[in-house]
Amino acid sequence: MANAPERYNPREQEPFWQKVWADNKTFETRNDDPRPPYYVLEMFPYPSGRIHVGHVRNYTLGDVIARFQRAKGKNVLHPMGWDAFGMPAENAAMANKVHPRQWTYDNIAAMRSQLKAIGLSLDWSREFATCDEDYYHRQQMLFIDMMEAGLVTRKVSKVNWDPVDQTVLANEQVIDGRGWRSGALVEQRELTQWFFKITDFAEDLLTAIDGLDEWPDKVRIMQRNWIGRSEGLRVLFEMTDNDAGLETVEIFTTRPDTLFGASFVALSPDHPIAAAIARSDAALAEFIAECHRMGTSAETIETAEKQGYRTALTVKHPVIEGATLPVYVANFVLMDYGTGAIFGCPAHDQRDLDFARKYDLPVIPVVLPPDADPEAFSVGAEAYSGPGVAYNSDFLDGLDIDAAKNAIARHLEARMIGGTPQATRQVNYRLRDWGISRQRYWGCPIPVIHCDTCGIVPVPADLLPVRLPEDVEFDTPGNPLDRHPSFKHTTCPTCGSPARRETDTMDTFVDSSWYFARFTAPRAETPTIPAMADKWLPVDQYIGGVEHAILHLLYSRFFARAMHRTGHMHVTEPFKGMFTQGMVTHETYKDREGRWLAPSEVVLGFAEGQRSATTPGGEPVAIGSVEKMSKSKRNVIDPDDMIATYGADTVRWFVLSDSPPERDVQWTEAGIEGAWRFVQRAHKLVSDARDILALDPVTIAGNPTIGSDLLKAAHKATRQIEADLVGLRFNRAVAQIYEFANAIHKAMPAIAEAPSLDSLAALREAVERFIQFVAPMMPHLAETCWALLGHEHLVCNAPWPEVDPAYLAEDSVVLAVQVNGKRRGEIEMPKDAANDQVEAAALSLDAVARILDGNPPRKVIVVPNRIVNVVA
Repeated sequence: MANAPERYNPREQEPFWQKVWADNKTFETRNDDPRPPYYVLEMFPYPSGRIHVGHVRNYTLGDVIARFQRAKGKNVLHPMGWDAFGMPAENAAMANKVHPRQWTYDNIAAMRSQLKAIGLSLDWSREFATCDEDYYHRQQMLFIDMMEAGLVTRKVSKVNWDPVDQTVLANEQVIDGRGWRSGALVEQRELTQWFFKITDFAEDLLTAIDGLDEWPDKVRIMQRNWIGRSEGLRVLFEMTDNDAGLETVEIFTTRPDTLFGASFVALSPDHPIAAAIARSDAALAEFIAECHRMGTSAETIETAEKQGYRTALTVKHPVIEGATLPVYVANFVLMDYGTGAIFGCPAHDQRDLDFARKYDLPVIPVVLPPDADPEAFSVGAEAYSGPGVAYNSDFLDGLDIDAAKNAIARHLEARMIGGTPQATRQVNYRLRDWGISRQRYWGCPIPVIHCDTCGIVPVPADLLPVRLPEDVEFDTPGNPLDRHPSFKHTTCPTCGSPARRETDTMDTFVDSSWYFARFTAPRAETPTIPAMADKWLPVDQYIGGVEHAILHLLYSRFFARAMHRTGHMHVTEPFKGMFTQGMVTHETYKDREGRWLAPSEVVLGFAEGQRSATTPGGEPVAIGSVEKMSKSKRNVIDPDDMIATYGADTVRWFVLSDSPPERDVQWTEAGIEGAWRFVQRAHKLVSDARDILALDPVTIAGNPTIGSDLLKAAHKATRQIEADLVGLRFNRAVAQIYEFANAIHKAMPAIAEAPSLDSLAALREAVERFIQFVAPMMPHLAETCWALLGHEHLVCNAPWPEVDPAYLAEDSVVLAVQVNGKRRGEIEMPKDAANDQVEAAALSLDAVARILDGNPPRKVIVVPNRIVNVVA
């Protein structure tokens, strides 16, 4: 490094330092390291074959934290793995005639190379993929332990069935009633499925959210809403006759105070009563089939037009003697919430109101808003769901909502129907048990055997893992394991009779729900080494997209509890800190024909004072909105291209500096060019400082203010940048680094002109701190600059610089100057300066002198170190 080039060349320096780190195993973490542990983890990627700029941002954020905490003296665990099972690999197998294993591992190799080019401080020695036999072997062990602990069940459930792909679809994969991939009309089938009993922990999962104080509020709210605790009343509605062989309909409601406003009862299309009637009512059967074709996601049901089918059934009104209510089957009632039956109070629920207007049912207000006139109040197009008091409600009249709920509950609890109280109080949860069965090949086999004699038998530990067979065919839709010639044929390990192996594989959410624990001891013969899991967990800082804020985080929280119950660790919350980063966005472009154009196909410029865009051939291009990068709109930036052009550090600096990390960042050419310029400026700053530091001092102590001012700036920057890094305010840390670079640059000419031992020492300390500030963000550049200053050890191994409080004391203060209470300027004065000095400085301001116009002030009021008020 003796003759450093004037410009920094990332093509040479970045591969060089990456090899140094790898050769020295710099970022490999030892479990027996005595330093305090710190675990930082980004959500691991699916191996699609290419990383995108969103990956770069996500993993750069984690890398800054890992490098900073390492500098702060922590034993940092920062691992990487691959969420590698799933349907895309099977789809690729069908499309490209390649085995899912080969497709997956080829993609992993490509993405590993790309991630290494970013310069991440990852412990690659702990790497695994969830499709590794070693990993899914331990997952099968966990499954069996959870079976023994009573956390696994098998039951019949209604599923979305794609008759072409012959697989179960999640609600989100049903689009307009059709399978997301095949386009086939989805059928509703009842299948026997495997479930994890996450509902066993519903209350614990809910109440523990209050303790997750390092999670974003929006994520905690999403978790609470998904668990969905509600307190209500389970009410029996009596049938008016028993011609249908039915005595009651059971309804769960959170608003029993509105019972006097009930005008109908509605059943889910999947309710047993609806199914029973449909056997002899073809029209109802067709209505139910149409509801199933609509889709079953909560969002689809919520936004669909409210439709119903009126049955011949009626029920007795539970609180109005002699009144009856019609019974409908309605498309907006969910079977998996409450009892699958509701009563409708249209005046105070928008869905009920929409339904009532459509079918001309009564709308009876029974909650009077504050200050409303009971004689004039009515409900129009919008239901009233706000506060108020009960009215039109007999003995409830005048009670507020909570009091009315209690009063009606007591009233109905005291009434009996066939020896059973008409109502019981109940807590309900929206959360349902987690169905994990998937009818596909590329997933973790469920380790159970079905025996006609013994029933369901877990695979014994000495016969694990249940391996995926290699010789599978994907020419026919459906699960290749089901038609494999030998996989499903086995013998019962208990009685030795011929038996059938389970051919369903596990939902890929299972694979990603405990990987954080496996990283603590990735080569262990058991799922975890409990002592190691307890040492590292919970993860200190977890980073990932908000799109995973519900299911992935909830399932991981369940798994932590399940692993605690089964003895694999003592921790019950997996993630102490949670951070959700924003997306990377880019402008969109279209040509004259309306075709999307990639940024590389567009030439940007200015025409008539406004931004313009053309094709390279000069054809006009329409500049569209800024949107999330997507292949469909072609507004994608290839990080490989950017790294090849500018280097990884420039890309890292840009994604850190452009906006707060929790917000979206817009990728712009101007932004990446600005980051590139700072890379070069930083390198030149250190190179120039290196030349100055080589000068012979002409005196021991030169100008005393140069060195002291520089050290003050250095220590203040250290304090602020450290606070910003701890608070994950990376863009603010970047701003502080820019400001500090300016301070160094401003001081260097004076130091070079008259170098002294003091000023040279101050310059060295300032420049070394500058490099250490940059190091977590631009690690390759930092190592190059560190070596330029003659260091033989790596900057990534250097401790974070300390702050000397003596340099933080303010020697001067800025005081605002007012004339007659209106601000006219400010003055900088020595701290605690005498009042007469402050007064003289204030009166010397041009703005003050013009107002006084040669006249003495009537009064001058000095508030020490804060403000001067001149009364003219």
